[in-house]
Order: sequence, then structure tokens, then C-alpha cells
Amino acid sequence: MNGVILDLDSIGPTDLDLTPLYELPVQWTVYPDCKASQVSERISSADIVLTNKTAIRAPEIVQAKNLKFISLFATGTDVIDLTGASKKNIVVSNAIGYGTASVVQHVWSLILALTTNLKEHSKASIDGRWRNSRFFCLLDSPVQELDGKVLGIIGAGELGLGVAKIAEAFGMKVIFAALPGRSHSNQDNRMPFGALLKEADILSLHCPLTAETAKLISADELGSMKESALLINTARGGLIDEKALKDALTNGVIAGAAVDVLSVEPPSDGNLLIDSDIPNLIVTPHVAWVARESRQRLVNQVAENIKGFLAGQPRNQVS
Repeated sequence: MNGVILDLDSIGPTDLDLTPLYELPVQWTVYPDCKASQVSERISSADIVLTNKTAIRAPEIVQAKNLKFISLFATGTDVIDLTGASKKNIVVSNAIGYGTASVVQHVWSLILALTTNLKEHSKASIDGRWRNSRFFCLLDSPVQELDGKVLGIIGAGELGLGVAKIAEAFGMKVIFAALPGRSHSNQDNRMPFGALLKEADILSLHCPLTAETAKLISADELGSMKESALLINTARGGLIDEKALKDALTNGVIAGAAVDVLSVEPPSDGNLLIDSDIPNLIVTPHVAWVARESRQRLVNQVAENIKGFLAGQPRNQVS
């Protein structure tokens, strides 16, 4: 079978073992990156296509006469036209659970950076404020303890549950959102979304981006939160109305936020949240998942997806 990898460089392959992919009975054509205008030509004769963030839409699917299987180097499937793939009986699989440890670690690095005022304390050590202080320590920037605080989580999948597990070690109370019109797992600590917004000291997003969750956190939701609350987003940028978040931070509606994702990535044309004047905001460049161990698990899982497809037993099938 002929296989195409559209954007291998997007998983940082230089420190990974790609043998699990290359030892499969597939003749690979590998591209480091792929523009939208190149997709149709590159997959035109492929039986198998691997992609991370390069979109494969209906026109490309229609023209790919031999295409039988698409596997994503990702959990999110929004870059694939699943309806178009289903119409052509193309199997689509994603990757799940590979980055849990890495993402959970990053979430807590963001929470701890905000609650300990890490950026400001580091700056004070450099700009002379500590040097010029009369006392051995600097008390200019407040620090919050996590013990006894409430962590609200939207999304009770593997990532949300992983974040919750660490919260318990800090002595926090954890509640999960019950979004309107949605079926949920049997968590005994569910709370209606609106009530959770008012209760949470820290709100962490771990749900997929869908038509129902787009701009889930906007001006009204931010206005319902405590003035002392913190918002964390390592899921998808589109879950947050970025202008509303900027306004909320600028006007003190909430106390701080940290995001690893933006609505458009990379932010080639800029973004409202990339602004050093916004108080108590941390932005990281979609790196929560990128620990080497996480990326190696991703490669191994995609290889297993292909093996399953070739054996007539698809794994992680989403279409």
C-alpha cells in the first residue's frame, strides 16, 4: 500500500524512533510540511494518509480515488471532513491518551505560575526591586495557596480526570461541569455549568471544540466568575472568546488566565491575547503535549492504528 505523511515535522521527529511506522508494509512518501494547496496532489494516489494539523476536506477526499484510511497524529478530528470520509467508506482513526502526563504537567505548571505570581517574582529578582528591599524577602506580589480552593473542570475525559487527581494532592475540592444538553459520564461531583462558574476558584478547560462549545467562555461566563478566579485553557483556543477574555483581564473581571492554545495557530497575523499590557496573562505556544515521551507514544499509537486497519480491525475509529 502507498502511504503519505503530510506534516511529519509538526510532531518534532528528530528525537523520536519512527521505526514502528517505517517497518509497516507501507511504501511511505513523507513530507515535512504541507500547504492546503498541496493536499489534493499529495494524497491523490495514496491508500493511507497520516496528518496532524493539515486539513483534509471534502474536495481532497473526493479526488483521492485510492484513499482507504486516514490516521491523525492528534485527538481532535476537526481537520478532517468526517462526513465526506464516511460517504466514501474511508476509515478515520485518531490518537487518544498519548499526551495525558505531558498535558497534566503543563496545566499544573500554569496554575502554579499564576497562583505563586511566578513571572512577577522572577522579574523582581532582576529589575532591582529585591536588591533594593530592606527585608530578606519581597512581599509586593501576592501568593495563593491551593489548599481548600475549588477547581472547576469542563471535560471529564482522561485529561480532565488527570488534572483532578493532582488537585486532590493539593487539598483542593474538584467539581466537573454538567453542560446543558449533553450526556455525561457518571461523575458524582457534577455541577450545572452556570453554578460551577460562580463556585470555581480555578477553571480548567478540557473539552473538545465543537459547534456547541465554540466560545463556551465569553463575556457572560467570565462575568459570572469570581473576581479572584483563574482560567486555564490547554484544550482548543476556540473555546474562549478572546476579546472577552482580554477585556475581562484588563478590567479586573477575573484575576488571571493562562492559555496554551489560540483561535488561529500559529498566530501569524497576530492575536488579541499576545499583548504584554494584558495583566496576569500567560500564553504558551501549544506545547502542553510536546514532551518527548508523549510524542513517542503518539507515533507508537498511530502505528498500531495502521496495523489494526491492515488487519481489518480498526482502532480508535471516529468515522
